[in-house]
Amino acid sequence: MTAPTETTESSPRRHGPLDGVRVLDLTAVALGPWATQILGDMGADVIKIEPETGDVLRFIKPCRHDSMSPSYLNFNRNKRSVVLDLKSPTGRDALLELARTSDVFISNVRPQAMRRLGLDYDALRRVNERIIYCACYGYSEDGPYAGRAAIDDTIQAASGLAWLQGYRGAEAPRYANTIVADKVVGLYAVQAIAMALYAREKLGSGQFIEIPMFETMVSFIAAEHLSGLTFEPPLGGAGYERLVNPYRKPYRTRDGYIAVAPYNDQQWARFFELVGKPEMIRDPRYANTLARSECFAELYRFIEENLLSRETAEWAELFEEAELPFARVNSVADLLQDPHLSAIGYWQRVEHPTEGSILTSGIPTKFSQTPGSIRRHAPNLGEHSDEVLGPLGLSRSKQQS
Repeated sequence: MTAPTETTESSPRRHGPLDGVRVLDLTAVALGPWATQILGDMGADVIKIEPETGDVLRFIKPCRHDSMSPSYLNFNRNKRSVVLDLKSPTGRDALLELARTSDVFISNVRPQAMRRLGLDYDALRRVNERIIYCACYGYSEDGPYAGRAAIDDTIQAASGLAWLQGYRGAEAPRYANTIVADKVVGLYAVQAIAMALYAREKLGSGQFIEIPMFETMVSFIAAEHLSGLTFEPPLGGAGYERLVNPYRKPYRTRDGYIAVAPYNDQQWARFFELVGKPEMIRDPRYANTLARSECFAELYRFIEENLLSRETAEWAELFEEAELPFARVNSVADLLQDPHLSAIGYWQRVEHPTEGSILTSGIPTKFSQTPGSIRRHAPNLGEHSDEVLGPLGLSRSKQQS
């Protein structure tokens, strides 16, 4: 691959669309840090508040230093780390003082704990009526599950995702092999915060935002998988048939695997022609989208049976010429050599002051006038405590005394 772009903290600063926005970040693990990293990438000044023990995501191997795991490094760039003991009056007062000059406060601490700490929305609003308070946790405060502990695995189960991954219960339920609930809900948090910032420009005041994982993931999944249950009385069961049939998968070729997904009439016609069955597009069962929607499993099994006849490279060339949606099956390691990602300089090599040379993802979203940038390395625990607290007259040493 081409050499990744070299990026350091001394690089010239490029103003992102959120330049000038200060985010007070009381989140840990993945959901909140994913959201605040995106805000930081887009120019926000993100102040990460951590306890003396640090964000638990810091402590996952492999790592060069015990508190700087790969996951932590990839969820926490473009932030400053401040250590505060929020159970102490001094720590709580320091956070409230920081809130006076912050635009956004985001937390994924359960609401009952925030109330005990005296850091709920009412407390922050009293010191800054313009603050946007974004609370992310498992379940809405309005329902009987309020206050229940939640992590990505339990939300995948509760929301129906694990059931769908097990072919709607035909096999044992299973989790997606990524923290999909954390990252999806994190994206909802980013868009909600951006909309609240826009609303504040018109209204002049901040507001409270609740982003419950359970309800958010139910909304995310139900869009296509409510399916026949959309109607009353139902016209069928749950689950979008194209997605949940057991033959929807990367297909084995003569020497490996490839993904291909003909979708509209023209694409299916071209696929049938490629496998020597051009007449199939004239069969009433396959002639149009509505008809095909009743036999997805049959059609995808047909794809599986026919792709064994050629090698992956041959199919890739044919699918490219036929303008069919296809992709080789990449491993994560393969992505580091992907010619497209290399051509756009996607992978960024960052010189971290304690972790040495590290590789990180680029910023996928482009802005023509206010591009995001990687300006700061993922911070060591408390790296910026004195820098941030000093102007308040409260250094880290004074806080501990």
